[in-house]
Amino acid sequence: MKRFSSPGARQQRGLSMIGFLLVAALVVMAAMLAMKLVPAYIEFFSVKKILVSMGQETSLQGKSNADIRSDFSRRTAADYVSVVKAEDLMVDRSSGTPVVSVDYEFRTKLIGNVSLVVDFSASSDSTAASRRIE
Repeated sequence: MKRFSSPGARQQRGLSMIGFLLVAALVVMAAMLAMKLVPAYIEFFSVKKILVSMGQETSLQGKSNADIRSDFSRRTAADYVSVVKAEDLMVDRSSGTPVVSVDYEFRTKLIGNVSLVVDFSASSDSTAASRRIE
């Protein structure tokens, strides 16, 4: 016995070739962005971890700015941080306890003359970093 189906039941399902190419292009673009951004964020979190650990030290108040920068350089060498240098640090002693912070930008090429720029800000005082967000 032959079954007769309605005309709507015989429609094809799935992606067309053009639809597949568009989805593939979006996936490739997302992968390119991830490959460019993930290392920058990993390095930012390393810098943030270093600054927070420096801020938790009781000996920070007795250190000079040169000693703080030297300590930061030693720690960044151990964590393979290359974007932020000790000269980029800002040391604020107005609150009694030194607050070490850094503001920097990460810039990388995407395609041709199109670049990706991300601004980062980290501080040894966790409340200071949240106040600076605009």
